[in-house]
Amino acid sequence: MKILALIPARAGSKRLPGKNIRMLGGKPLITWSIEVAENNPEICDILVSTDDPVIASICKDAGALVPWLRPAELATDTSSSVDVALHALDWYETEKGLIDGILLLQPTSPFRTRETVQKGIELFAKNDRQAVLGVSPTHVHPMWSFKISKDYLVPFMDGHGMGVRSQDLPDAYVVNGSFYLISPIELRERHSFIVEKTIPLLITSPQNALDIDTDYDFKLAEILLESIR
Repeated sequence: MKILALIPARAGSKRLPGKNIRMLGGKPLITWSIEVAENNPEICDILVSTDDPVIASICKDAGALVPWLRPAELATDTSSSVDVALHALDWYETEKGLIDGILLLQPTSPFRTRETVQKGIELFAKNDRQAVLGVSPTHVHPMWSFKISKDYLVPFMDGHGMGVRSQDLPDAYVVNGSFYLISPIELRERHSFIVEKTIPLLITSPQNALDIDTDYDFKLAEILLESIR
C-alpha cells in the first residue's frame, strides 16, 4: 500500500501567529508531525504544503518533501484543507505515480503516536480503503448544549438531555484533527474527508488528541510535555 502523508502548514495564523514553527520540546511544532510519519512502510512520502519559505526550509531539514510553495489562492483564511489536499494529490500522482490513500496530519497535533497512525492505516486497509477519521469522546455533550434565541437559553437540539445523568447519555464524539485518511478517488468525488461511511479511529487520550489552536493550548502542551519527561 502507498499512502502519501500530507502536512498542511500555512504561514498565517491569527489566533497563534507562527504556531507551526513555534518551539515545543526543543523542536519546531511541525517537526513532531513529520517524525511521527517517518519509517512507516505504508507511507511513501511526507509532503509539506506551505506558502512560507521559512517553514519550507525547516521541513526540508527535517526530511520532508517540499517540492513547491503553495499558491497564494490556497493560502488564505478561507482556503479549505480539501482544496490544499487535492492540489498536493494532483501534483504527486502526476510526478510520482498513483497512491492508495492520502493521510492528512495537522501540524497542530504533536502528541499523536506512531501506534495511532499505524492503527488508522490498518483500519483503512481492513475496511477496503474506506475513509478513516480521528475522533475523541466529547467533553461537552451535545445533549447538554444550549443556544440563545431571543435573549433566552434554549436547548441546542431536540430531545435534549437536561436532567439525564451523564453516564446515561449516549456516547458522543468530536473530530480531534489528528488523523484524516481517505482514498484519492473518494476525496475527488466527495470533496470532503468526512463521507457517508467513515471509519472512526478512536483516540481516548486527551494528550494524544490535543489540537493546538491558541496560546492556551500551546501552554497546555508545554505542561503535558514536562509531565511525561
